[in-house]
Amino acid sequence: MFTYLKPGIRERLAQEEKLFRVDSDGIRLPIDGSNSVSSEQRLVNLLGPIPLPLARGEEHPEAKWYATVRATELAEVENLASNLREQGGQHLFAHLASSMAVNSVLEIGPAATSESPLVRVHSSCLTGDVFGSQRCECGPQYEAAIDRIAQDPDGGYLIYMAGHEGRGIGLWAKAATYLLQDAGEDTYQANRSLGLPDDCRDFSDAASLLKYFGRGRPIRLLTNNPKKMNDLTELGVQNLTREKHVSGVNDCNRRYLEAKRDWGHGLDKDDIS
Repeated sequence: MFTYLKPGIRERLAQEEKLFRVDSDGIRLPIDGSNSVSSEQRLVNLLGPIPLPLARGEEHPEAKWYATVRATELAEVENLASNLREQGGQHLFAHLASSMAVNSVLEIGPAATSESPLVRVHSSCLTGDVFGSQRCECGPQYEAAIDRIAQDPDGGYLIYMAGHEGRGIGLWAKAATYLLQDAGEDTYQANRSLGLPDDCRDFSDAASLLKYFGRGRPIRLLTNNPKKMNDLTELGVQNLTREKHVSGVNDCNRRYLEAKRDWGHGLDKDDIS
């Protein structure tokens, strides 16, 4: 993942207020020329808004896209870029390949001015969102969320968390859990067999973004997962209410959804029958 921005471009975007930061309270902050940040600060950098016509779901709405990344991760990459630039040689920039999580916010409809935006905090799922795998319901949930937000009079936001693959364990470990599931374990047993938590996703960046874009308004969150609600509430997101979000149930993922229901997800028997 090539993450480098030339300093002059970064400064220009900052002056145009298309590159900025928000802190853990959702307060917008300018980016100074040095782009410095201490490890103690939990800041999120945002690029945008970027017009983005969508061809997902049935509504195909026009969205505003914000790319987001933790300021500490980005600062590490830009410091490395500065050192490589002093050494010379374009081939050296191959060292800038980074595994940092670049998350996204899609603003759809009149979300910026509405009274109660509809929001989906969606964890990345390469197999479901991109490949169209039916082993989970992630792909249909993603598209259904876009449609529901586009159809809602208040509009809303889809926050796409790129670092959440496999409930936070990463794609490589997720592939191993699939093999264990094929041998008879459920999705949570497979995590435990690998010595991994049931769910280790970090919602702190999502919380900062919800505070910034939500601005204290009531937020309706599309989720079946009470842990997501609890995590965001504990991180200081106020006025959250949960709206059930069931989509993509099929014979391939019914056992998976039953395990999620047994773990505590707000799913009724009729939802997955």
